Amino acid sequence: MGAAAADLEARQLRILRRVEDLELAAQQHRIGALSLSDAEAEVEAGDTEERLSALLAARGVHDFAFRRVPADYYDRSLEERRDLLAVDSVAQLCKSIVMVNTKAAADVVDCSNPKNSKYYVVIVQYMARLNAENIKNFLYTLNESQIPKKRFNMRLAPEEESLMLTGFVHNGVTCIGMKTAIPRVCRQVIIDEAITKLDEDFFWLGGGEVDLKLGMRTSEFLNAFNPFVVKCS
Repeated sequence: MGAAAADLEARQLRILRRVEDLELAAQQHRIGALSLSDAEAEVEAGDTEERLSALLAARGVHDFAFRRVPADYYDRSLEERRDLLAVDSVAQLCKSIVMVNTKAAADVVDCSNPKNSKYYVVIVQYMARLNAENIKNFLYTLNESQIPKKRFNMRLAPEEESLMLTGFVHNGVTCIGMKTAIPRVCRQVIIDEAITKLDEDFFWLGGGEVDLKLGMRTSEFLNAFNPFVVKCS
């Protein structure tokens, strides 16, 4: 194991021990056990990479990596970005976007119902064209046609709304460790089916900062976060 990997593992262990301490304190001073989501909310790490590493490890995701990229990363072609991240295919380059249901009923204002949420985080490939109609049809079917189809109209959330919900700026959004309940009720995360069918069982997306990218094993992500798998493109 290299020095960098050993240092990262040591930092992860320190954060996980802190999570365990928080859980023990909560059991002693509050009724009921502290849930994983509560622990995630209370962990305060020194930097984004350390915090997200701890959250991933706590979920059981162990095969992941962070990479810093140049400031002009998004000015470069997908092929150049692929080479900067040293990945096999541009198909592995993905992004997390926050979508809002602009036609939701007046009483649907948050993410408390994963089947009929105001917001969803959608993971798609950069090379793909997002098909919002497919997501609309999926949600309509998910609700067993009990909600009129006219009540679903998925659109990209405004940048300031995305920042408020996630705590991450544009081009730094990731579906891990967001500010609101979107990632904590994990079924409000939608991943494009195409990503799960890649030959490479690994994908990359934003890492919480514009110049920080996060890659992880797809199968581990699916097992840990149990997202909706939808044909989004």
